[in-house]
Amino acid sequence: MRVLVCGGDGFCGWPTSLYLSRQGCEVSILDNFLRRQWDTELGTQSLVPIATLSERVQRWKELTGRTIRTYIGDMTDHAFLEDVLRQERPDGVVHFAEQRSAPYSMIDRQHAVFTQVNNVVGTLNLVYAIRDIVPDCHLVKLGSMGEYGTPNIDIEEGYLKIEHNGRSDVLPYPKQPGSMYHLSKVHDSHNILFACRVWDLRATDLNQGVVYGVQTEDTSADEVLYNRFDTDEVFGTALNRFIAEAAVGQPLTVYGSGGQTRGFIQIRDTVRCIELALLHPADRGQCRVFNQFTQQFSILDLASRVANVAKELQLAVDVTHVANPRVEREEHYYKAAHTKLVDLGLTPHLLDEALLRELIQLAIRYRERIRLDKILPSVQWR
Repeated sequence: MRVLVCGGDGFCGWPTSLYLSRQGCEVSILDNFLRRQWDTELGTQSLVPIATLSERVQRWKELTGRTIRTYIGDMTDHAFLEDVLRQERPDGVVHFAEQRSAPYSMIDRQHAVFTQVNNVVGTLNLVYAIRDIVPDCHLVKLGSMGEYGTPNIDIEEGYLKIEHNGRSDVLPYPKQPGSMYHLSKVHDSHNILFACRVWDLRATDLNQGVVYGVQTEDTSADEVLYNRFDTDEVFGTALNRFIAEAAVGQPLTVYGSGGQTRGFIQIRDTVRCIELALLHPADRGQCRVFNQFTQQFSILDLASRVANVAKELQLAVDVTHVANPRVEREEHYYKAAHTKLVDLGLTPHLLDEALLRELIQLAIRYRERIRLDKILPSVQWR
């Protein structure tokens, strides 16, 4: 299978590229390095130092003999994107190439506009290029569980059967996104569904939960292949922030009451989910939606788990609560279906003390790179 990974230099894209390459796929990467530029803009850095993309792919070839081709450019440039698809003629396109941070999208008007233009236009360009050049190609698009929000009913996988005035239909599940970033993902979902319905394309929309963990079997094989580990308030997840705070003996800062509940998935399961979607493509004209997560946790539960493991490592940490910079329910019902990927063969890796210990020890190894002034919240939703 020939697979183009858009955003293949990023946190999810890089380990996915290596994993698919090891499975025997002919992999190419498209990236514009914006994620690396945002580190410069924000004055942040990956806790784990990461090599350049050229160094990464060269080392992968030295270790495995497998070549990963690279294309450097922007998906908002339609001519460039078309040229890549003409050269590669992929069987599948994995689309990670978006601005992925809710806080980044909420910094100000300019960042909100950039996020929506970058994400929506890039995705639109991609579906048009697929339609015109490789119409049988399977698009695997990374969505977000954040598209659903926190409704007071069970969350289904993309679609909901509705009965109204004596009639019934299966319609896209209502969306209540919580940030300008998540709103861009909703626009993507609608545009991809339209493209499948009208142009007979095939797509799988993966509504992914919060990803945790850092390395996979492939990225841990050599330091040059290491994956990035974000701990700042803009790109770092709550769990990553707790890990960094524990490593330096600081209180773990929970936003608000900490009752906010979300779906979570290990990075090792992310790459497997991508493989499963590619191995079992959608039909022509079908836009499937899979909820890509394996467990649900509240933020306070995560903080407590990290604190317990940190104390076993003789780190003096406490859990503290800070004012919530976001506009969100801090106590709410949350029950989301996530069976379709398991039905296709996913065997989940679950969060345990061993992994938390490994992550804290990794953060301790690089703790001189932790910027505490970048962990506490500064971006306000209001």
